[in-house]
Amino acid sequence: MKKGIHPEYMDCNVHCGCGASWQTRSTVKYIKVEICSTCHPFFRADGAHKFVDALGRVDRFTKKFGSDYFAKATPPPKTKLDPHRL
Repeated sequence: MKKGIHPEYMDCNVHCGCGASWQTRSTVKYIKVEICSTCHPFFRADGAHKFVDALGRVDRFTKKFGSDYFAKATPPPKTKLDPHRL
């Protein structure tokens, strides 16, 4: 490897928004993450789901389209066909 062109590789502290922290190695001394394997629903062994909406996108969608956007639409009532109109 050439001298002087690679960044320094050092110990790094990683802190998650859920409060978990661990130490690893990186080119920076401190990393802050919003979600980690401790609090992510995919990795949780107890099956508990934590809803993460960091940017408020769900709230903006609900405000724009209403809370019943994904509700199943009721089909129109069936009417009998008039045999004389066919």
